[in-house]
Amino acid sequence: MPDSPAEKEAIRQRYLSVYSSNVADVLDTMGLPDQGIAPAFEPRPADAGKLAGWAFTIRGQMVSYAQVAGDRDKMLACEQLQPGEVSVWSGNGEGICFFGELIALGMKERGCVGALVDGGVRDVAWIGRHGFPVYARYRTPVQSIGRWKVNANDIAVDMPGATTRHVRVTPGDFVLGDEDGCIIVPAAVVLEVLEKAEALGTQEDAIRSALNDGMTLDEALNTFGHV
Repeated sequence: MPDSPAEKEAIRQRYLSVYSSNVADVLDTMGLPDQGIAPAFEPRPADAGKLAGWAFTIRGQMVSYAQVAGDRDKMLACEQLQPGEVSVWSGNGEGICFFGELIALGMKERGCVGALVDGGVRDVAWIGRHGFPVYARYRTPVQSIGRWKVNANDIAVDMPGATTRHVRVTPGDFVLGDEDGCIIVPAAVVLEVLEKAEALGTQEDAIRSALNDGMTLDEALNTFGHV
C-alpha cells in the first residue's frame, strides 16, 4: 500500500474510473474469488454515486444501555477518520441505524469519502444531498443510541459476503462500490488489481467501439480477446 497521502489519493481517484465488475473479474484471476460484499448492501439513496476509498473499520454490537449516556465510543472512532477513507461499519445491526445526516457531515468534514454499513442509516435524502455515498444493508428511522454501541475501531472486521458468509476487511484495504455492488480489495494487491482492472476496461471499450462500428460480437472477441 502506498505511504504518502498524495499517492493514496491518486490511486483512489483512479479507482473512481473503474467498475466493481472488472475488479471482481481481476480478483478471480488472482485467486481471490470471495471479496464481494452481500447484494443486500445498496446505495442509500439509490443515486448515491460511486463509493471508493481506503477502509477505516468501526465495530459495534446490539446491546441495551441508557440513552442519556449516548455513544461516546462512536464519536471517538469517527474523529479518527482520515481523508480518502471509507468508514466500514460492522456489527450486524438489526432494525436500527448506525448514523444519520449530522454524523455523516462530521465524517465528511474530516475528509471521509463514504460509508459501508452492515446495518441501517437514516436521513437518507439529506445524506444524498450532501454528496456522501453510503452503501448499507437497510434504512430505518430508529436510532442506535440505547440499542447498539461501538466497541472497537481500526481492527479487522467481518462483513456479510456475496459468495461466502463473511468477507474480512482490514484497515487499509480498498472499498469499491457502484451500481453492481461492493467489493473489497486487499491492501497488498490494491495497485496490481487497479492496473489490471484499467486494462480490462480499455479492452471492453475497444469491443464496444467495434460493435458500434458494425463488427459482430464474435469478430470483436476474436480481435480484442474474450472478457
